[in-house]
Amino acid sequence: MPDALLVMTPVAVPFIGAVLALLARGRPALTRAVGLIALAALAALSLALFWRTAGGVRLVGSVFGGWPQPFGIGFVAALPGAALVLVTALVALASAIYALGDIGPRRRRSGYDALMLAMIGAVNGAFLTDDLFNLYVWFELALVSALGLLTIDRRRTQIDGAIRYATFGMLGATFILLGIGMMYGSTGTLDISRAAAALADQPRSAATVIAAALLLGGFALKAGLFPFHLWLPASYHTAPVTVAALFAGLLTKMGFYALLLVFAGLYGVGSGGLPAEQLMPALGLIAAATMVVCAAGALAQTDMRRLLAYHVIAQVGYMMAALALATREGLAAAVFYMVHSIIVQANLFLGAGLIRRASGSWDLTRTGGMVRQEPLFALLFAVPVLSLAGIPPLSGFFAKLIMIRESFDAGMPWLGAIGLLAGLMTIVSMALFWSDACWKDPRNGRTQRPLPRSGLLAMGMLSGATLAIGLAPGWLLNVARLSARSLGELG
Repeated sequence: MPDALLVMTPVAVPFIGAVLALLARGRPALTRAVGLIALAALAALSLALFWRTAGGVRLVGSVFGGWPQPFGIGFVAALPGAALVLVTALVALASAIYALGDIGPRRRRSGYDALMLAMIGAVNGAFLTDDLFNLYVWFELALVSALGLLTIDRRRTQIDGAIRYATFGMLGATFILLGIGMMYGSTGTLDISRAAAALADQPRSAATVIAAALLLGGFALKAGLFPFHLWLPASYHTAPVTVAALFAGLLTKMGFYALLLVFAGLYGVGSGGLPAEQLMPALGLIAAATMVVCAAGALAQTDMRRLLAYHVIAQVGYMMAALALATREGLAAAVFYMVHSIIVQANLFLGAGLIRRASGSWDLTRTGGMVRQEPLFALLFAVPVLSLAGIPPLSGFFAKLIMIRESFDAGMPWLGAIGLLAGLMTIVSMALFWSDACWKDPRNGRTQRPLPRSGLLAMGMLSGATLAIGLAPGWLLNVARLSARSLGELG
């Protein structure tokens, strides 16, 4: 397959699937089949794309509209975007398999498959674009799809959650659009590579600093970083669990990827770029506050969805801490952490959904007994739980180890110490979670409902990926280092 076509397929295949699912909306069995086929094809094509770029190769796709660069909108496939597209395909396929036992005909008639595929296409578009305005457009397309998924049951709590989600989403979009406008005024282009080269050749100005602050505020809001974090737990708990798993795995990481692209690729953080020194204190403080506040927030929760939502944000704090180190190894740590986190956090939400199905409650105090009644589930669920807690030899251990070690090497030991403190709180939180849901006796000796095989298969796929990273972390670390080099070469 030609490179230009291969680069486009991770976006085109989900959107073609979304159109087909929309046309077949009244036939739930057909829309379900369309979703599964489209995501299986996406997984195969994403693997081929990753294989072509894994050595650090940059594949140039199409330039839309027939305009020459820098006026046309470019698509490129390079690390880390190609790796994130592959992980997105894995999580989306696992979620589609899980949805066989979670999403019924009513939700499929309401457009679940079309909205889900459109959101996956928008996420992939953000990972593959080389244009700032196009990046903004993909965020807004993902927001529209996400709002449709959030309100698919049309319940009052879902409408309330969607209003919060839309309000903060539009506020972030406003900051991003203003920042992009100022960047265009300073560099004369929206192409990220060309804008990075232009910034490297000109002295720092008030316009470029203000643009950086606006983009930081907008994308930090999308990623749920402190102090913009409270909207996320208030929104995620209203969605169907399959949707919440996709949100937890993908949407906050999409926001952090944009931060990585802007600050590492555009402003040269990690490559000695001029604005880096002024930005680092702010990025470090945001990261530290996000890690500690959200890990503590998780400890105070007994609702599984809210508890996991706080951990979603706390893990973005670790990624932000790695970016704030402003070193090449720090960028590699951020990419490693992002890949690990997408898989683990989607898996945790899927596991929480199965606990809810068995016990009939989202409240941890009303759950229990999974070890005796569903030992396979308890084993599969232990993998993401231990990985999030950072227990060796799972992927979360290496992700935290690389970030904390690099913080000491980069002369920011206080950031590593805060990461350790937040890690201890995460261990306590996850130990209580697994113990309450799996080890203790169920309340009143209540008989639990059996779990669907599709749910266990989906969790098995993601737990297997987590184990593979943990047992052989070298290949992912190599990909992360090549990703850091690729980001540094944008300027």
